[in-house]
Amino acid sequence: MDEKETNGINVRTKVGNYFRRVFDIHSDMMSYEEIDEMMEENTVISGTNMWILIMAILIASIGLNVNSTAVIIGAMLISPLMSGILTMGYSLAVRDLAMLKKALGRFGTQVIISLVTSTLYFIISPLDTATSEMIARTSPTIWDVMIALFGGIAGMIGNTRQKKGNVIPGVAIATALMPPVCTAGFGIATLQPRFILGALYLFLINTLFIALSSAVVTAILRVPVHKSISLKRQKRINRIVGIITLIVVIPSILVGAYTVYTSVMDRNIQNYLSKEFVFENTQLVQSSSDIQKKQISVSLVGQPISDEVINRLEQELSVYNLNGYSLKITQNSISDSDSDNSDKITIAVQENTISDLQTELDEKQKRIDELEKNTAATLNFSELSEKAESIFTNLTDTHCGIIADESGEYIILVANTKKDLTDSEKQVIENWLITESGIAKAKLLLNLNR
Repeated sequence: MDEKETNGINVRTKVGNYFRRVFDIHSDMMSYEEIDEMMEENTVISGTNMWILIMAILIASIGLNVNSTAVIIGAMLISPLMSGILTMGYSLAVRDLAMLKKALGRFGTQVIISLVTSTLYFIISPLDTATSEMIARTSPTIWDVMIALFGGIAGMIGNTRQKKGNVIPGVAIATALMPPVCTAGFGIATLQPRFILGALYLFLINTLFIALSSAVVTAILRVPVHKSISLKRQKRINRIVGIITLIVVIPSILVGAYTVYTSVMDRNIQNYLSKEFVFENTQLVQSSSDIQKKQISVSLVGQPISDEVINRLEQELSVYNLNGYSLKITQNSISDSDSDNSDKITIAVQENTISDLQTELDEKQKRIDELEKNTAATLNFSELSEKAESIFTNLTDTHCGIIADESGEYIILVANTKKDLTDSEKQVIENWLITESGIAKAKLLLNLNR
């Protein structure tokens, strides 16, 4: 072997050794005995963990109730649910069925406590409107499966390190175990099956794939098995796990595929409308699409387009991968040979926009009226006003009520005051109003009356 070949081998060896060091997950790993001891501890039911879990559930429920992402993240960071799920996957990998049973028992207890706690909170809470944070937990897709899988891998690797770092908190936030359980509690409290089933399905996805990824990492780390079981029994366990995995993942794939399909179709429709509906004396003022019925509806204002143009537009649908779609065109003719039609088209566009805005405002006003009606039914404003005067003696002629805008409800207090109040004194009154009414925001209108 000549010197050139020897140098080439040395370079390849050095490069190979470098990347082995870069991707080595054994170098800073805890000992197998330490990992096993940690996993065994995760199967123990203790009062401390249960109380921490209850507090985390209450915090997450409040965050969902008031639509606060920051509060929900805080709850996920203190939740002790993750450790038990990692242990279930670990026990499968090391074939320790006794540990698996204890881990399942602890986890099942935690889930029951979580559901009971969140259900009781939402029964007591005066806010019974589903927030966007809750709705987001009712339609899991294949992306939730991947998040749980990758999160579980990262969580198991981080959990077996001698120095934990910030992996575990990050995994807790990414996999989001707490919000689905609390959303299911909301569904139970308000008797809404959609929230119960959707949220529990998301929770099941997270649990299963975190556990499976934990088992995979345990096998990669070559943790010794605890007990040897027969090949027949091992195959049976693998078959059961495989069947459960398929049953859980198939619906999420279907939902994810439909989400992708609707997104692609919406983009194709927008491209079609923006490129094909461009005319000199005619303007597209409104469009809508129904993907299930495969229909695109458009409203045009200006000089009517001919049947030949309409036929061409229909033929162009296939160019934008809209095969099978039908086109419904409504034309509003404006004809005036003596003047330019552009002003009239502009007016028509503005009238259409105003009509859409009015419809949106009507819907929001209807929602505001419903909120006012529901809140007013649970509050006695006369008693609240009298209580305010008895606590804050500087206030006289006090009146309370509810106002609302597009951002939500406010509890408002109008009163005369004998002296100027400082900002901190006003804040105390507002905080008291929020606590007494159960409404998230408060406003004061004070008239100085010496």
